[in-house]
Amino acid sequence: MVIALVGLGPAALPHLRSLQDLNDRIELRYAFARDPRVDRIQPYTGPVRLTDSLELILQDHEVQAVIVATPPSTHLEICERCFAAGKHVLLEKPIELNLERATRLLELATQAGLQLGVVLQHRFRQASQVLQKLLMDGRLGEVQAASVRVPWWRSQAYYNEPGRGTFARDGSGVLLTQAIHTLDLFRALVGVQSVKSAVVRQTQLHQMETEDHVSALLVLGNGAPGDLMATTAMYPGFPETIEIIGTLGSARLTGGNLQVHFLEGEPVTISSEGGTGSGANPMDFSHEPHRELIIDFMQAIFEKRAPSVSGAEALKTQALISELLLVGQKH
Repeated sequence: MVIALVGLGPAALPHLRSLQDLNDRIELRYAFARDPRVDRIQPYTGPVRLTDSLELILQDHEVQAVIVATPPSTHLEICERCFAAGKHVLLEKPIELNLERATRLLELATQAGLQLGVVLQHRFRQASQVLQKLLMDGRLGEVQAASVRVPWWRSQAYYNEPGRGTFARDGSGVLLTQAIHTLDLFRALVGVQSVKSAVVRQTQLHQMETEDHVSALLVLGNGAPGDLMATTAMYPGFPETIEIIGTLGSARLTGGNLQVHFLEGEPVTISSEGGTGSGANPMDFSHEPHRELIIDFMQAIFEKRAPSVSGAEALKTQALISELLLVGQKH
């Protein structure tokens, strides 16, 4: 398959590492940036054409799919052009700045009859997939309660970069930019019916436009209680955690590590090395889940099915974030 990568900022790095691993199956023909430089495509070592012309990419009929790794505020326009040219799109999270623009983008993909995948790679961690299967198989029984915590850290220097933490470029703060990965996984695991209450705020640790701390009470998919805390103000940053209480046992997912204890039976443990991007270095994590997500997306194109993290799935997570922000504005 021939593809192109649009955007060569930090978000492109795990994609470049993944495409290097997959270069026997996927040809990265183009890499687009407003200021394309050779050093930006490291660690990819295969032949690739650097360009500042999106039209050049879209006019190449051999390019089947485009990975879009640009800021959220640019997604709708870029994807609209890709769909018009008949290209499938794998889109960096979030879909767009807000739910209205995200819905419009998904509508464009549907109208074009093309695949839209979204990069929410936490679903492809081994521990996440083991926990998902345990829940689907009923090994934990009926969920009684669940919580999700994203106690991350970002320095003020991070937010001092142009556009970071602004409504105009990012649409939201910790929820849409950092915690979206864990919220998406949490929603996929236990479901979220509604937000009962929420507090959305900026702490004194950051000077920024958008929120850096959110706490909320939730109603899970089966009506059980849930709670949430997400922040980028917890120095020095700790791995995200999902905890689930079931009638037959409990599970604790911390980053890529899983511990499951059953009332009867042997426990399940999955261990994973490496960071989660929770601290000062946002890129401190393995690219392997990205690689598995890319493989799934490409297979979805060949098999004419929706990718595991489709635009429709990601829209549900963005709708949850939209509800959290809306409820939080009332407090």
